[in-house]
Amino acid sequence: MLHNLIPLPVLLAIGGAAVALALPRRPGLQRLVSIISLSGIVALAASFMWFTHRDGPMAIWLAGWDPPLGISLVVDRLSALMLFVASVIALGVLLFATGQDKDEVKRETPVSIFHPTFLLLMAGVSNAFLAGDLFNLFVGFEMLLFASYVLLTLGGTSDRIRAGTTYVVVSLLSSSLFLISLAAVYAATGTVNMAHLAVRLRDLTEPVQLLLEVLLIVTFAIKAAVFPLSSWLPDSYPTAPAPVTAVFAGLLTKVGVYAIIRTETLLFPAHTIYNVLLVASLLTMVLGILGAVAQVEIKRMLSFTLISHIGYMIFGIALGTDAGLAATIFYTAHHITIQATLFLVTGLIERRGGTSSLDGLGGLLKVAPLLAALFFIPAMNLGGIPPLSGFIGKLGLLQAGAEVGTPLAWTVVAGGVLTSLLTLMAMAKVWNRAFWGVTPAEQRRADAAAHDLGAEDVVDEDTRPMPPLQVGATVGLIAFGLALSVFAGPLYEYAHAAAAMLRDGSYVQAVLPEGLR
Repeated sequence: MLHNLIPLPVLLAIGGAAVALALPRRPGLQRLVSIISLSGIVALAASFMWFTHRDGPMAIWLAGWDPPLGISLVVDRLSALMLFVASVIALGVLLFATGQDKDEVKRETPVSIFHPTFLLLMAGVSNAFLAGDLFNLFVGFEMLLFASYVLLTLGGTSDRIRAGTTYVVVSLLSSSLFLISLAAVYAATGTVNMAHLAVRLRDLTEPVQLLLEVLLIVTFAIKAAVFPLSSWLPDSYPTAPAPVTAVFAGLLTKVGVYAIIRTETLLFPAHTIYNVLLVASLLTMVLGILGAVAQVEIKRMLSFTLISHIGYMIFGIALGTDAGLAATIFYTAHHITIQATLFLVTGLIERRGGTSSLDGLGGLLKVAPLLAALFFIPAMNLGGIPPLSGFIGKLGLLQAGAEVGTPLAWTVVAGGVLTSLLTLMAMAKVWNRAFWGVTPAEQRRADAAAHDLGAEDVVDEDTRPMPPLQVGATVGLIAFGLALSVFAGPLYEYAHAAAAMLRDGSYVQAVLPEGLR
């Protein structure tokens, strides 16, 4: 009977969005509905992790349609883990947004549709992770597009509208390509159900398989921001409010990575374009992190590190081994958590220091030591300092690459090491310029005194204190990130089991009756 609960994460999010939308003048009730809905999804995802790890994949055909007709929802170890981490991060980000004061609400999220749209975004994420057919996956992506465009343009500033326009144009392009891919897949096989495709694609000629694979991979690479299809991201994410940027950075690109994993393990397991993916992973890592090092605005820097570390995940997929897949699954869970946390910390930095540009920051360690600690922990985790989860995930990926042992794999391993070092360099740059040294007010006093201009007349910056709930939500996500390190052993074993499940045929067995396999 547990399989009947599979649609509930999507239904909870959509139902919560509908209820919140019906309460436009009751922001307190909107927050309560949103928190209850997301808490329910967290609980369901945790139960899915337990039962799929014990019993294997579960599937349900909606509305009583017989396979292979109709819509199927499927949960296995991979989708359960992704849904759990995504819902935990979404809940933490929502609590952070709830901690905004009235002035910040008016400036950052001035309309009553924030909570309904946020829940609709989570419905799209949940649907994408649980989708058992490509068309339903497309529907999940479209829900994400609609909700993310609204969230990205909240406040209606010119920068946000411009960034939102870029984002929606790129998203519509990838959606159009997705529809073309769906049409081609259906024309070639007569189905879009992924389990059924895993059976029918074997009968196609290699050139047709390659064409379909390339169409799908390019579509999902745009969503995942894989080089050279990643230039839209740094111009889109930094303009949004801190909670929106955090959930975008944590979740949206990872849905694309998840789709690539499904494509390369379930639909096209013959390693046709893995060398191309290896090259793409190397370029994504190195060029992304070079862009990050060159930035002086923290949000843009983090946007480039987001692109760069997508390369690690593509690397593990491209290796085509269980070890590579397991490391990718572990690293994806880690990166969702850490990247979202760093964007929330940046929101606190902007609030406390008045800006997120390194040119206007300094001395935060003296005036806000708690904020320094909140930045330091996830920054070191992103940089891969042992024994944190970032180090464990990167080590697993590099070991998997070394086991493959081809010249190209070793080249990407070297690129991964370089990327990790440059990530530390970028984080050290933020630390040195934002937290060390003197505050801008102290610097102005010193300059005024040096020029005999009346240093006593220089006033401190008009900064705002950090709301306790925002600090608490950030601390909670940092604790969750540390839990990934403390329980890295069991989680890595789970990731290995999830990687093995991707290849053992149990997904197809759970979805299709014996006569269709």
